[in-house]
Amino acid sequence: MKSIFEKILDAEIPAQKVYEDDICAVIRDINPQAPVHLLLFPRKRIESVDAIGPDDLKIVSHLMLTASKVAKMEGLGDGYRIVINNGPSAGQTIDHLHLHILGGKRLGWPPC
Repeated sequence: MKSIFEKILDAEIPAQKVYEDDICAVIRDINPQAPVHLLLFPRKRIESVDAIGPDDLKIVSHLMLTASKVAKMEGLGDGYRIVINNGPSAGQTIDHLHLHILGGKRLGWPPC
C-alpha cells in the first residue's frame, strides 16, 4: 500500500508543495505545530530511520542539505528545528521517513 507521501508525489492527494527535486519533496504540514511547519521526505520509500541502509546515504545527506536550503527559502535564517519521529512510541504515524522542519517562532526546550 502506498504511503500518503507516495500518493502526494503521484498527485492522488493534493498538497501545498514548497520544493521538489529528483530525490525529495517538501510540503506544508496540514496540521502545523509552528508558524512554519514543513514535511521533507524522499521519493524513495524508506520506512523509518531504522530502515536506512548503506545505499540510502546519498538520499539522507541530500535530505539534510535540502532542509537547510528550504529553511532559508522560508525565512528561517535565525533558527529552526528538524524533527524525525522514529517508530510509534516516538510519534511516527506515517511509515515513510520524513523530517519536520519547524520555525517562525522561538521554540522551547524540552519540546514536550
